[in-house]
Amino acid sequence: MKKSWNQAFQIAAVYVGTVVGAGFATGKEIVEFFSRFGFFGFISILMSGYLFIVIGSKLMRIAAQINAKSYQEFNDYLFGKWAGGIINFFMLFMLLGVSAVMLAGAGAVFEEQLGLPKNAGVFITIFLSYLVMLVGTKGLFAVNTFVVPLMIGFSLILMLLSLQMPNFLEQFLYIPHASDGWKSVIAPFSYAALNLGLAQAVLVPIASEVKDDWTIKWGGILGGVALTVILIASHFTLIMLPNLELYEIPMAVIMRNLAPFFYWIFVLIIYGEIFTSVIGNVFGLDRQLKQYMPVPTLVSVTAIFTVSYLISLVNYGTLLSYLYPLFGYICMSFFILLWMKPFTPPERN
Repeated sequence: MKKSWNQAFQIAAVYVGTVVGAGFATGKEIVEFFSRFGFFGFISILMSGYLFIVIGSKLMRIAAQINAKSYQEFNDYLFGKWAGGIINFFMLFMLLGVSAVMLAGAGAVFEEQLGLPKNAGVFITIFLSYLVMLVGTKGLFAVNTFVVPLMIGFSLILMLLSLQMPNFLEQFLYIPHASDGWKSVIAPFSYAALNLGLAQAVLVPIASEVKDDWTIKWGGILGGVALTVILIASHFTLIMLPNLELYEIPMAVIMRNLAPFFYWIFVLIIYGEIFTSVIGNVFGLDRQLKQYMPVPTLVSVTAIFTVSYLISLVNYGTLLSYLYPLFGYICMSFFILLWMKPFTPPERN
Protein backbone atom coordinates (compact mmCIF):
# COMPACT_ATOMS: atom_id res chain seq x y z
CA MET A 1 0.00 0.00 0.00
CA LYS A 2 2.91 2.34 0.79
CA LYS A 3 4.22 1.99 -2.75
CA SER A 4 0.75 2.77 -4.17
CA TRP A 5 0.48 6.01 -2.17
CA ASN A 6 3.96 7.06 -3.27
CA GLN A 7 3.05 6.47 -6.91
CA ALA A 8 -0.30 8.21 -6.44
CA PHE A 9 1.52 11.33 -5.22
CA GLN A 10 3.83 11.15 -8.25
CA ILE A 11 0.85 10.94 -10.62
CA ALA A 12 -0.75 13.88 -8.80
CA ALA A 13 2.46 15.91 -9.20
CA VAL A 14 2.60 15.19 -12.95
CA TYR A 15 -1.10 16.09 -13.26
CA VAL A 16 -0.58 19.43 -11.52
CA GLY A 17 2.69 20.16 -13.33
CA THR A 18 1.06 19.53 -16.71
CA VAL A 19 -1.94 21.79 -16.06
CA VAL A 20 0.01 24.56 -14.30
CA GLY A 21 1.69 26.14 -17.33
CA ALA A 22 2.89 29.67 -17.94
CA GLY A 23 -0.56 31.30 -17.82
CA PHE A 24 -1.56 29.47 -14.64
CA ALA A 25 1.74 30.08 -12.79
CA THR A 26 1.87 33.79 -13.68
CA GLY A 27 -1.78 34.28 -12.68
CA LYS A 28 -2.83 35.64 -16.09
CA GLU A 29 -5.05 32.65 -16.89
CA ILE A 30 -6.71 32.74 -13.47
CA VAL A 31 -7.48 36.46 -13.86
CA GLU A 32 -8.98 35.93 -17.31
CA PHE A 33 -11.17 32.96 -16.36
CA PHE A 34 -12.03 33.69 -12.72
CA SER A 35 -10.65 36.55 -10.61
CA ARG A 36 -11.96 39.42 -12.74
CA PHE A 37 -15.49 38.23 -11.90
CA GLY A 38 -14.93 38.67 -8.13
CA PHE A 39 -17.06 36.42 -5.89
CA PHE A 40 -18.68 34.74 -8.91
CA GLY A 41 -15.15 33.81 -9.99
CA PHE A 42 -14.62 32.01 -6.65
CA ILE A 43 -17.83 29.97 -7.19
CA SER A 44 -16.55 29.09 -10.68
CA ILE A 45 -13.22 27.94 -9.21
CA LEU A 46 -14.99 25.51 -6.86
CA MET A 47 -16.90 24.01 -9.80
CA SER A 48 -13.72 23.84 -11.89
CA GLY A 49 -11.93 22.08 -9.02
CA TYR A 50 -14.70 19.48 -8.82
CA LEU A 51 -14.32 18.82 -12.56
CA PHE A 52 -10.53 18.49 -12.26
CA ILE A 53 -10.99 15.88 -9.51
CA VAL A 54 -13.77 13.83 -11.12
CA ILE A 55 -13.05 14.10 -14.87
CA GLY A 56 -9.25 14.12 -14.55
CA SER A 57 -9.35 10.93 -12.50
CA LYS A 58 -11.83 9.32 -14.91
CA LEU A 59 -9.67 10.23 -17.92
CA MET A 60 -6.65 8.41 -16.49
CA ARG A 61 -8.63 5.39 -15.25
CA ILE A 62 -10.24 4.83 -18.67
CA ALA A 63 -6.84 5.27 -20.37
CA ALA A 64 -5.36 2.55 -18.14
CA GLN A 65 -8.37 0.27 -18.61
CA ILE A 66 -8.18 0.38 -22.44
CA ASN A 67 -4.35 0.41 -22.28
CA ALA A 68 -4.09 3.54 -24.48
CA LYS A 69 -0.43 4.28 -25.20
CA SER A 70 -1.12 7.77 -26.55
CA TYR A 71 -3.85 10.41 -26.77
CA GLN A 72 -4.52 9.17 -30.34
CA GLU A 73 -5.70 5.78 -29.08
CA PHE A 74 -7.70 7.45 -26.33
CA ASN A 75 -9.48 9.85 -28.74
CA ASP A 76 -10.18 7.00 -31.18
CA TYR A 77 -11.90 5.22 -28.28
CA LEU A 78 -13.96 8.31 -27.35
CA PHE A 79 -14.86 9.66 -30.80
CA GLY A 80 -14.48 6.64 -33.10
CA LYS A 81 -11.83 6.23 -35.80
CA TRP A 82 -13.00 8.90 -38.25
CA ALA A 83 -13.80 11.75 -35.87
CA GLY A 84 -10.91 10.71 -33.62
CA GLY A 85 -8.50 11.18 -36.53
CA ILE A 86 -9.67 14.79 -37.00
CA ILE A 87 -9.40 15.52 -33.27
CA ASN A 88 -5.90 13.99 -33.16
CA PHE A 89 -4.76 16.19 -36.03
CA PHE A 90 -5.80 19.28 -34.08
CA MET A 91 -4.23 17.85 -30.92
CA LEU A 92 -0.87 17.40 -32.65
CA PHE A 93 -1.02 20.92 -34.03
CA MET A 94 -2.12 22.43 -30.73
CA LEU A 95 0.48 20.65 -28.61
CA LEU A 96 3.21 21.86 -30.96
CA GLY A 97 1.76 25.38 -30.67
CA VAL A 98 1.59 25.23 -26.87
CA SER A 99 5.16 23.86 -26.71
CA ALA A 100 6.23 26.81 -28.84
CA VAL A 101 4.42 29.27 -26.57
CA MET A 102 6.06 27.72 -23.49
CA LEU A 103 9.48 28.00 -25.12
CA ALA A 104 8.77 31.65 -25.89
CA GLY A 105 7.61 32.09 -22.28
CA ALA A 106 10.86 30.59 -20.98
CA GLY A 107 12.77 33.02 -23.19
CA ALA A 108 10.67 35.91 -21.85
CA VAL A 109 11.54 35.00 -18.24
CA PHE A 110 15.26 35.08 -19.09
CA GLU A 111 14.90 38.35 -21.02
CA GLU A 112 12.55 40.31 -18.73
CA GLN A 113 13.51 39.01 -15.29
CA LEU A 114 17.15 37.95 -15.63
CA GLY A 115 18.34 40.43 -18.28
CA LEU A 116 19.68 37.63 -20.51
CA PRO A 117 19.03 37.07 -24.25
CA LYS A 118 15.70 35.45 -25.04
CA ASN A 119 17.34 32.73 -27.14
CA ALA A 120 19.55 31.79 -24.19
CA GLY A 121 16.41 30.92 -22.23
CA VAL A 122 14.94 28.99 -25.15
CA PHE A 123 18.05 26.90 -25.83
CA ILE A 124 18.77 26.23 -22.13
CA THR A 125 15.18 25.00 -21.79
CA ILE A 126 15.57 22.73 -24.84
CA PHE A 127 18.86 21.33 -23.49
CA LEU A 128 17.40 20.59 -20.04
CA SER A 129 14.31 19.05 -21.67
CA TYR A 130 16.56 16.69 -23.65
CA LEU A 131 18.12 15.44 -20.44
CA VAL A 132 14.73 14.80 -18.82
CA MET A 133 13.25 13.16 -21.93
CA LEU A 134 16.19 10.76 -22.25
CA VAL A 135 15.52 9.55 -18.69
CA GLY A 136 11.85 8.96 -19.65
CA THR A 137 8.92 8.65 -17.25
CA LYS A 138 11.16 8.76 -14.16
CA GLY A 139 12.55 12.12 -15.30
CA LEU A 140 9.04 13.51 -15.77
CA PHE A 141 8.04 12.30 -12.29
CA ALA A 142 11.21 13.69 -10.69
CA VAL A 143 10.92 17.22 -12.11
CA ASN A 144 7.23 17.57 -11.22
CA THR A 145 7.69 16.07 -7.74
CA PHE A 146 10.27 18.81 -7.07
CA VAL A 147 8.59 21.85 -8.66
CA VAL A 148 4.91 21.30 -7.80
CA PRO A 149 5.22 21.34 -3.95
CA LEU A 150 7.22 24.59 -4.24
CA MET A 151 4.47 26.14 -6.36
CA ILE A 152 1.79 25.09 -3.87
CA GLY A 153 3.90 26.37 -0.95
CA PHE A 154 4.44 29.81 -2.44
CA SER A 155 0.78 30.09 -3.47
CA LEU A 156 -0.23 29.41 0.15
CA ILE A 157 2.32 31.95 1.50
CA LEU A 158 0.87 34.66 -0.76
CA MET A 159 -2.66 33.68 0.23
CA LEU A 160 -1.87 33.95 3.96
CA LEU A 161 -0.33 37.38 3.44
CA SER A 162 -3.41 38.48 1.48
CA LEU A 163 -5.80 37.17 4.15
CA GLN A 164 -4.16 39.46 6.69
CA MET A 165 -4.96 42.58 4.66
CA PRO A 166 -7.66 44.75 6.31
CA ASN A 167 -10.07 44.86 3.34
CA PHE A 168 -9.79 41.20 2.26
CA LEU A 169 -13.40 40.19 3.09
CA GLU A 170 -14.77 43.22 1.24
CA GLN A 171 -12.72 42.36 -1.87
CA PHE A 172 -13.63 38.67 -1.63
CA LEU A 173 -17.39 39.37 -1.66
CA TYR A 174 -17.17 42.15 -4.26
CA ILE A 175 -18.75 41.47 -7.68
CA PRO A 176 -17.31 43.89 -10.26
CA HIS A 177 -19.25 44.90 -13.35
CA ALA A 178 -18.18 42.93 -16.43
CA SER A 179 -19.76 43.30 -19.87
CA ASP A 180 -19.07 39.61 -20.48
CA GLY A 181 -20.13 38.47 -17.01
CA TRP A 182 -22.01 35.53 -18.52
CA LYS A 183 -18.60 33.94 -19.14
CA SER A 184 -18.28 33.27 -15.40
CA VAL A 185 -21.03 30.64 -15.83
CA ILE A 186 -19.23 28.67 -18.56
CA ALA A 187 -15.69 29.40 -17.26
CA PRO A 188 -15.44 26.25 -15.06
CA PHE A 189 -16.35 24.02 -18.01
CA SER A 190 -14.27 25.77 -20.68
CA TYR A 191 -11.26 26.05 -18.34
CA ALA A 192 -11.36 22.42 -17.21
CA ALA A 193 -12.04 21.21 -20.77
CA LEU A 194 -9.14 23.17 -22.27
CA ASN A 195 -6.66 22.08 -19.61
CA LEU A 196 -7.71 18.43 -19.55
CA GLY A 197 -7.76 18.35 -23.35
CA LEU A 198 -4.12 19.44 -23.37
CA ALA A 199 -3.13 17.35 -20.34
CA GLN A 200 -4.36 14.10 -21.90
CA ALA A 201 -1.16 14.01 -24.00
CA VAL A 202 0.74 13.36 -20.76
CA LEU A 203 -1.89 11.74 -18.52
CA VAL A 204 -2.93 9.01 -20.97
CA PRO A 205 0.52 7.40 -21.46
CA ILE A 206 1.38 7.88 -17.77
CA ALA A 207 -1.80 6.08 -16.66
CA SER A 208 -1.19 3.33 -19.18
CA GLU A 209 2.30 2.74 -17.76
CA VAL A 210 1.14 2.73 -14.11
CA LYS A 211 -1.91 0.48 -14.80
CA ASP A 212 -3.07 0.05 -11.16
CA ASP A 213 -6.60 1.53 -10.93
CA TRP A 214 -6.47 2.37 -7.21
CA THR A 215 -3.20 4.26 -7.62
CA ILE A 216 -4.45 6.15 -10.68
CA LYS A 217 -7.77 7.03 -9.02
CA TRP A 218 -6.07 8.56 -5.98
CA GLY A 219 -3.42 10.23 -8.14
CA GLY A 220 -6.24 11.96 -10.04
CA ILE A 221 -8.09 12.91 -6.85
CA LEU A 222 -4.96 14.29 -5.14
CA GLY A 223 -3.94 16.15 -8.30
CA GLY A 224 -7.42 17.65 -8.69
CA VAL A 225 -7.49 18.74 -5.03
CA ALA A 226 -4.01 20.32 -5.37
CA LEU A 227 -5.12 22.23 -8.48
CA THR A 228 -8.20 23.47 -6.61
CA VAL A 229 -6.05 24.64 -3.68
CA ILE A 230 -3.68 26.52 -6.01
CA LEU A 231 -6.62 28.12 -7.85
CA ILE A 232 -8.27 29.26 -4.60
CA ALA A 233 -4.96 30.50 -3.11
CA SER A 234 -4.11 32.41 -6.30
CA HIS A 235 -7.63 33.89 -6.50
CA PHE A 236 -7.49 35.10 -2.88
CA THR A 237 -4.16 36.77 -3.72
CA LEU A 238 -5.13 38.23 -7.10
CA ILE A 239 -8.33 39.94 -5.93
CA MET A 240 -6.17 42.13 -3.66
CA LEU A 241 -4.27 43.55 -6.65
CA PRO A 242 -5.79 46.81 -8.00
CA ASN A 243 -6.36 46.81 -11.79
CA LEU A 244 -5.39 43.15 -11.88
CA GLU A 245 -6.24 42.82 -15.60
CA LEU A 246 -3.48 45.24 -16.62
CA TYR A 247 -0.56 42.97 -15.68
CA GLU A 248 1.02 40.20 -17.76
CA ILE A 249 2.54 38.47 -14.70
CA PRO A 250 0.25 39.57 -11.83
CA MET A 251 1.52 36.95 -9.35
CA ALA A 252 5.09 38.26 -9.69
CA VAL A 253 3.86 41.84 -9.09
CA ILE A 254 2.11 40.70 -5.90
CA MET A 255 5.15 38.72 -4.75
CA ARG A 256 7.36 41.78 -5.27
CA ASN A 257 4.95 43.88 -3.19
CA LEU A 258 4.10 41.44 -0.38
CA ALA A 259 7.25 39.32 -0.05
CA PRO A 260 10.12 40.89 -2.02
CA PHE A 261 12.68 38.60 -0.35
CA PHE A 262 11.04 35.63 -2.11
CA TYR A 263 10.70 37.36 -5.49
CA TRP A 264 13.65 35.77 -7.32
CA ILE A 265 12.85 32.32 -5.98
CA PHE A 266 9.28 32.78 -7.24
CA VAL A 267 10.55 33.79 -10.69
CA LEU A 268 12.53 30.54 -10.80
CA ILE A 269 9.41 28.60 -9.78
CA ILE A 270 7.46 30.26 -12.63
CA TYR A 271 10.26 29.15 -14.97
CA GLY A 272 10.08 25.68 -13.42
CA GLU A 273 6.36 25.47 -14.15
CA ILE A 274 6.92 26.57 -17.75
CA PHE A 275 9.64 23.92 -17.98
CA THR A 276 7.35 21.15 -16.65
CA SER A 277 4.76 22.10 -19.28
CA VAL A 278 7.38 21.96 -22.05
CA ILE A 279 8.60 18.49 -21.07
CA GLY A 280 5.02 17.31 -20.49
CA ASN A 281 3.93 18.35 -23.99
CA VAL A 282 7.07 16.94 -25.60
CA PHE A 283 6.64 13.69 -23.67
CA GLY A 284 3.09 13.35 -25.04
CA LEU A 285 4.13 14.24 -28.59
CA ASP A 286 7.06 11.80 -28.44
CA ARG A 287 4.70 8.97 -27.42
CA GLN A 288 2.36 9.99 -30.25
CA LEU A 289 5.08 10.01 -32.92
CA LYS A 290 6.18 6.56 -31.80
CA GLN A 291 2.69 5.35 -32.77
CA TYR A 292 3.38 6.38 -36.36
CA MET A 293 7.06 5.39 -36.63
CA PRO A 294 9.38 3.59 -34.20
CA VAL A 295 12.12 6.23 -34.09
CA PRO A 296 14.61 6.74 -31.22
CA THR A 297 13.60 9.29 -28.56
CA LEU A 298 16.55 11.52 -29.51
CA VAL A 299 15.31 11.79 -33.12
CA SER A 300 11.63 12.39 -32.29
CA VAL A 301 12.43 14.96 -29.56
CA THR A 302 14.79 16.81 -31.92
CA ALA A 303 12.06 16.97 -34.57
CA ILE A 304 9.51 18.23 -32.02
CA PHE A 305 11.82 20.94 -30.69
CA THR A 306 12.81 22.05 -34.20
CA VAL A 307 9.18 22.58 -35.22
CA SER A 308 8.29 24.14 -31.84
CA TYR A 309 11.22 26.56 -32.05
CA LEU A 310 10.22 27.67 -35.57
CA ILE A 311 6.61 28.25 -34.44
CA SER A 312 7.87 30.17 -31.38
CA LEU A 313 9.38 32.76 -33.74
CA VAL A 314 5.81 33.81 -34.62
CA ASN A 315 4.19 36.28 -32.22
CA TYR A 316 2.75 33.92 -29.64
CA GLY A 317 -0.06 36.31 -28.69
CA THR A 318 -1.36 36.14 -32.26
CA LEU A 319 -0.88 32.39 -32.30
CA LEU A 320 -2.93 31.87 -29.16
CA SER A 321 -5.71 34.28 -30.13
CA TYR A 322 -6.50 32.03 -33.11
CA LEU A 323 -5.66 28.59 -31.73
CA TYR A 324 -7.07 28.68 -28.20
CA PRO A 325 -10.73 29.50 -29.05
CA LEU A 326 -10.75 26.80 -31.73
CA PHE A 327 -9.14 24.26 -29.43
CA GLY A 328 -11.49 25.25 -26.62
CA TYR A 329 -14.51 24.14 -28.69
CA ILE A 330 -12.81 20.87 -29.66
CA CYS A 331 -11.90 20.22 -26.02
CA MET A 332 -15.48 20.89 -24.95
CA SER A 333 -16.69 18.04 -27.18
CA PHE A 334 -13.89 15.84 -25.76
CA PHE A 335 -14.94 16.86 -22.25
CA ILE A 336 -18.64 16.08 -22.77
CA LEU A 337 -17.93 12.67 -24.31
CA LEU A 338 -15.54 11.82 -21.49
CA TRP A 339 -18.16 12.87 -18.92
CA MET A 340 -20.81 10.66 -20.56
CA LYS A 341 -18.56 7.62 -21.19
CA PRO A 342 -19.49 4.79 -18.81
CA PHE A 343 -16.67 3.42 -16.68
CA THR A 344 -16.68 0.26 -14.57
CA PRO A 345 -13.70 0.13 -12.22
CA PRO A 346 -11.88 -3.20 -12.07
CA GLU A 347 -12.07 -5.18 -8.85
CA ARG A 348 -9.05 -4.59 -6.63
CA ASN A 349 -7.36 -7.72 -5.40
